[in-house]
Amino acid sequence: MLEVSNLKVKYGDVVAVHDASFVVKEREIVALVGSNGSGKSTVVKAISGLICPDYGKISFEREDTISLSSHEIVERGLIQVPEGRKVFSNLIVEENLRLGSYSRKARGKREETKEMVYALFPRLFERRNQKAGSLSGGEQQMLALGRGLMSIPKLLMLDEPSLGLAPLVVLQLFEIIERINKMGTTILLIEQNTVSALKSCNRGYVIENGFVTLTGTGVHLLNDTHVMQAYLGL
Repeated sequence: MLEVSNLKVKYGDVVAVHDASFVVKEREIVALVGSNGSGKSTVVKAISGLICPDYGKISFEREDTISLSSHEIVERGLIQVPEGRKVFSNLIVEENLRLGSYSRKARGKREETKEMVYALFPRLFERRNQKAGSLSGGEQQMLALGRGLMSIPKLLMLDEPSLGLAPLVVLQLFEIIERINKMGTTILLIEQNTVSALKSCNRGYVIENGFVTLTGTGVHLLNDTHVMQAYLGL
């Protein structure tokens, strides 16, 4: 479904991603894990069309996307939920959700999709007329996820969804992510929270200093000696 091959991205003279390759198959949860500064978010921005790679290939459903603009990538069903949630603080919950459904396909199913989002996140329905900036961190992450779902994604990229959240909220969040996947949405999960990400995913990739260094099932990576020492403190 999504194929990234030999991706290289530079910021000026600094190489952030050296040679990253990975595949996301339909209906999978694939985790891209690594420490802060490893290149994870740069990879996601390149896939979303927010930055232009210096080298490599990105294809979605066998179409080259590097030449496409961000809104054209969104139209094809490849959606990013950004790091830090990025909700519109001065707009109410309902308005934030509506902004997620601006594509032609999503506009036509806006009310139907909104009902699905509210069923998935009852807390958002309770706060639908409340300004997004007044929500808790966990509620804002729910809103960011809901806004992404309003675009009717084929593949949903979640960039650091657990960042800054309490452990109990993180547990609930990953349960919701798994539910979204079971409803048919493919997920690329970009996370520093290695344990939660690898427990939830079908397959995972470890990125270090801009290189993909390990790959395997989530269970395999959780039991890998290097992963245990470098990321789990074991």
